[in-house]
Amino acid sequence: MSPQIVFMGSPDFALPTLKALADHYAVVGVVTQPDRPAGRGRNLTPPPVKVLAQELGLQVVQPKSLRASQAITQLRAWEPDLVVVAAFGQILRPELLDLPPFGCINVHASLLPRWRGTAPIQAAILHGDQQTGVTIMKMDPGIDTGPLLSQRAIDIHFEETGASLTPKLAQLGAELLIAILPSYLNGDLQPQAQQGEATYAPMLKKSDGQLDFTQSAEKIERKIRAFNPWPGTFLDWQGGRLKIHRVRVVDSIDQETVISAEPGKQIIYEGYPAVCTEEGSLVLVEVQPAGKKSMAGDVFLRGARDWAS
Repeated sequence: MSPQIVFMGSPDFALPTLKALADHYAVVGVVTQPDRPAGRGRNLTPPPVKVLAQELGLQVVQPKSLRASQAITQLRAWEPDLVVVAAFGQILRPELLDLPPFGCINVHASLLPRWRGTAPIQAAILHGDQQTGVTIMKMDPGIDTGPLLSQRAIDIHFEETGASLTPKLAQLGAELLIAILPSYLNGDLQPQAQQGEATYAPMLKKSDGQLDFTQSAEKIERKIRAFNPWPGTFLDWQGGRLKIHRVRVVDSIDQETVISAEPGKQIIYEGYPAVCTEEGSLVLVEVQPAGKKSMAGDVFLRGARDWAS
């Protein structure tokens, strides 16, 4: 008899896992975040998981908090054998963790215990990791501290961004989950305690995207790639924010500039805007001025004649 599964998730990262579960098992219900205002019109927008669940004909609930009595009442009514979580966005209390006979398992976008927390994909790129991956973990009351069921690693490409790495890990997580679930459900696969030093990737805020040019150009370049598309990166420019989408690291410009350069000094390099850092310089390949569309750095420079003044 096929186990009854409840799925909990919200963003795009969760979609491959929900689709894979629906293709292979009986998904009796989906829990996702409430609709949120989005876009310039601030219209209420459903999370991606809600849209897919409705397309699949699955029952959806959107509790503001899992602490609400009606949330746990609904979960009990579904009588799940297993709860699968992928980027849900709320903490699961012990009452819920203990509800299904097979517990709650999580599809996490890192090789735990490295990068526990809410932003593991960004953290891996930001810190220059050469590899990352996905972990299937049995959840406990801690934040990504539960025992492991399986892991699968992939290399991080030298031009990888948060935008390009997220769908790779999402698909990898879905495939790994479906591969190991039969062994877990029949008792052949037992959770194993996490081993090694734990690191933590905290939740990101918009303000985290401000660039600090007292850091090295290499570190700033990693941050720009890691924070693409969220929360994005920017520098202050003419009373507003100049969003930085893509850059190139230059170790040195010329001897005169290197001698006189202060971190944050704005210069022009081969027709593009550039900024000096504590170590090396950054050529701004693609930028977005406030209120305008994204554009190439040389195009931006035509209207920013005082860039290097």
